[in-house]
Amino acid sequence: MNLQAKLIASALCLSALPFAQAADFEDFGRVVRVTPQVEQINRPRQECRTEYIQVQQPAPQRSVGGAIIGGLVGGLAGNQVGGGTGRSVATAAGAIAGALVGDRVDNSDTPTSGGVQEQAVKQCRTVDHWESRTSGYEVTYDYRGRNYTNIMSYDPGERVRLRVVVEPMQR
Repeated sequence: MNLQAKLIASALCLSALPFAQAADFEDFGRVVRVTPQVEQINRPRQECRTEYIQVQQPAPQRSVGGAIIGGLVGGLAGNQVGGGTGRSVATAAGAIAGALVGDRVDNSDTPTSGGVQEQAVKQCRTVDHWESRTSGYEVTYDYRGRNYTNIMSYDPGERVRLRVVVEPMQR
Protein backbone atom coordinates (compact mmCIF):
# COMPACT_ATOMS: atom_id res chain seq x y z
CA MET A 1 0.00 0.00 0.00
CA ASN A 2 1.47 3.27 -0.96
CA LEU A 3 1.81 6.30 1.22
CA GLN A 4 -1.04 8.17 -0.39
CA ALA A 5 -3.49 5.30 0.21
CA LYS A 6 -2.36 5.03 3.86
CA LEU A 7 -2.99 8.76 4.41
CA ILE A 8 -6.48 8.53 2.89
CA ALA A 9 -7.35 5.48 5.02
CA SER A 10 -6.06 7.22 8.16
CA ALA A 11 -8.12 10.35 7.39
CA LEU A 12 -11.25 8.27 6.86
CA CYS A 13 -10.72 6.43 10.16
CA LEU A 14 -10.13 9.69 12.05
CA SER A 15 -13.26 11.30 10.55
CA ALA A 16 -15.38 8.26 11.50
CA LEU A 17 -14.10 8.30 15.09
CA PRO A 18 -16.90 10.59 16.46
CA PHE A 19 -19.51 8.26 14.99
CA ALA A 20 -17.91 5.27 16.63
CA GLN A 21 -17.76 6.93 20.05
CA ALA A 22 -21.48 7.59 20.52
CA ALA A 23 -24.32 5.30 19.57
CA ASP A 24 -27.97 5.49 20.49
CA PHE A 25 -30.83 3.09 19.91
CA GLU A 26 -34.36 2.36 21.14
CA ASP A 27 -35.29 -0.31 23.66
CA PHE A 28 -38.03 -0.96 26.22
CA GLY A 29 -38.03 -1.10 30.01
CA ARG A 30 -40.52 -2.95 32.23
CA VAL A 31 -42.65 -0.55 34.30
CA VAL A 32 -42.45 -1.39 38.00
CA ARG A 33 -44.62 1.36 39.51
CA VAL A 34 -46.63 4.37 38.34
CA THR A 35 -47.60 7.02 40.91
CA PRO A 36 -49.88 9.87 39.77
CA GLN A 37 -48.68 13.32 40.82
CA VAL A 38 -51.85 15.01 42.12
CA GLU A 39 -52.10 18.70 42.96
CA GLN A 40 -54.96 20.54 44.67
CA ILE A 41 -56.30 23.58 42.83
CA ASN A 42 -58.69 26.09 44.38
CA ARG A 43 -61.33 27.39 41.98
CA PRO A 44 -63.44 29.74 44.14
CA ARG A 45 -67.04 30.18 43.07
CA GLN A 46 -69.87 32.44 44.08
CA GLU A 47 -72.98 31.09 45.81
CA CYS A 48 -76.04 33.31 45.93
CA ARG A 49 -79.44 33.05 47.59
CA THR A 50 -82.49 35.29 47.70
CA GLU A 51 -84.00 36.22 51.06
CA TYR A 52 -87.27 38.06 51.57
CA ILE A 53 -87.38 40.79 54.22
CA GLN A 54 -90.31 42.90 55.39
CA VAL A 55 -89.96 46.63 54.77
CA GLN A 56 -92.20 49.25 56.45
CA GLN A 57 -93.71 51.53 53.81
CA PRO A 58 -94.21 55.24 54.61
CA ALA A 59 -97.77 56.57 55.02
CA PRO A 60 -99.09 58.11 51.82
CA GLN A 61 -99.47 61.89 51.59
CA ARG A 62 -102.92 63.20 52.45
CA SER A 63 -104.54 65.54 49.97
CA VAL A 64 -105.33 69.11 51.09
CA GLY A 65 -107.54 69.99 48.13
CA GLY A 66 -110.74 68.73 49.82
CA ALA A 67 -110.05 70.78 52.98
CA ILE A 68 -109.45 73.95 50.96
CA ILE A 69 -112.59 73.58 48.85
CA GLY A 70 -114.66 72.54 51.89
CA GLY A 71 -113.37 75.57 53.84
CA LEU A 72 -114.30 77.95 51.01
CA VAL A 73 -117.77 76.44 50.59
CA GLY A 74 -118.37 76.40 54.39
CA GLY A 75 -117.16 80.00 54.71
CA LEU A 76 -119.47 81.16 51.94
CA ALA A 77 -122.41 79.30 53.50
CA GLY A 78 -121.66 80.74 56.97
CA ASN A 79 -121.36 84.23 55.51
CA GLN A 80 -124.99 83.97 54.35
CA VAL A 81 -126.22 83.48 57.93
CA GLY A 82 -126.77 86.32 60.39
CA GLY A 83 -125.53 89.86 60.42
CA GLY A 84 -122.80 91.97 62.10
CA THR A 85 -120.36 90.11 64.33
CA GLY A 86 -122.59 87.05 64.18
CA ARG A 87 -121.92 86.89 60.49
CA SER A 88 -118.15 86.84 61.07
CA VAL A 89 -118.51 84.05 63.64
CA ALA A 90 -120.81 82.09 61.32
CA THR A 91 -118.32 82.54 58.43
CA ALA A 92 -115.41 81.28 60.57
CA ALA A 93 -117.47 78.34 61.92
CA GLY A 94 -118.66 77.47 58.40
CA ALA A 95 -115.08 77.60 57.05
CA ILE A 96 -113.81 75.26 59.85
CA ALA A 97 -116.72 72.84 59.49
CA GLY A 98 -116.40 72.87 55.67
CA ALA A 99 -112.64 72.21 55.85
CA LEU A 100 -113.18 69.18 58.17
CA VAL A 101 -115.93 67.72 56.00
CA GLY A 102 -113.96 68.36 52.77
CA ASP A 103 -110.83 66.71 54.20
CA ARG A 104 -112.75 63.58 55.31
CA VAL A 105 -114.49 63.23 51.95
CA ASP A 106 -111.26 63.75 49.94
CA ASN A 107 -109.08 61.41 52.05
CA SER A 108 -111.64 58.73 52.95
CA ASP A 109 -109.76 56.05 50.90
CA THR A 110 -106.24 57.04 52.06
CA PRO A 111 -104.78 54.72 54.74
CA THR A 112 -103.53 56.46 57.86
CA SER A 113 -100.31 54.43 58.11
CA GLY A 114 -97.96 52.74 55.65
CA GLY A 115 -98.11 49.01 55.15
CA VAL A 116 -95.50 46.27 55.28
CA GLN A 117 -94.14 44.97 51.98
CA GLU A 118 -91.85 41.99 51.27
CA GLN A 119 -88.71 42.84 49.37
CA ALA A 120 -86.32 40.34 47.71
CA VAL A 121 -82.68 40.75 48.72
CA LYS A 122 -79.95 38.79 46.89
CA GLN A 123 -76.99 37.82 49.08
CA CYS A 124 -73.83 36.31 47.59
CA ARG A 125 -70.61 34.93 49.04
CA THR A 126 -67.46 33.40 47.63
CA VAL A 127 -66.68 29.83 48.70
CA ASP A 128 -63.59 27.71 48.09
CA HIS A 129 -63.97 24.84 45.64
CA TRP A 130 -60.97 22.49 45.65
CA GLU A 131 -60.27 20.17 42.73
CA SER A 132 -57.68 17.44 42.36
CA ARG A 133 -55.72 17.47 39.10
CA THR A 134 -53.13 14.98 37.90
CA SER A 135 -50.09 16.96 36.74
CA GLY A 136 -47.90 13.98 35.74
CA TYR A 137 -46.78 10.48 36.68
CA GLU A 138 -43.76 9.28 38.61
CA VAL A 139 -42.72 6.18 36.65
CA THR A 140 -40.26 3.63 38.03
CA TYR A 141 -39.03 1.13 35.43
CA ASP A 142 -36.50 -1.71 35.24
CA TYR A 143 -33.89 -1.72 32.51
CA ARG A 144 -31.34 -4.53 32.50
CA GLY A 145 -31.67 -5.22 36.22
CA ARG A 146 -31.53 -1.60 37.43
CA ASN A 147 -34.46 0.61 38.46
CA TYR A 148 -34.81 4.17 37.14
CA THR A 149 -37.40 6.79 38.01
CA ASN A 150 -38.62 9.64 35.80
CA ILE A 151 -41.56 12.06 35.81
CA MET A 152 -43.69 11.63 32.69
CA SER A 153 -46.73 13.49 31.37
CA TYR A 154 -48.61 10.24 30.70
CA ASP A 155 -49.02 6.75 32.16
CA PRO A 156 -46.88 4.52 29.88
CA GLY A 157 -48.63 1.25 30.73
CA GLU A 158 -46.70 -1.99 31.30
CA ARG A 159 -43.57 -0.99 29.42
CA VAL A 160 -41.82 2.25 28.60
CA ARG A 161 -40.02 3.10 25.38
CA LEU A 162 -36.42 4.17 26.00
CA ARG A 163 -33.72 5.89 24.02
CA VAL A 164 -30.41 4.36 25.04
CA VAL A 165 -27.24 6.35 24.48
CA VAL A 166 -23.88 4.56 24.66
CA GLU A 167 -20.76 6.68 25.11
CA PRO A 168 -17.28 5.76 26.22
CA MET A 169 -16.35 7.02 29.67
CA GLN A 170 -13.95 9.93 29.85
CA ARG A 171 -10.99 9.64 32.22
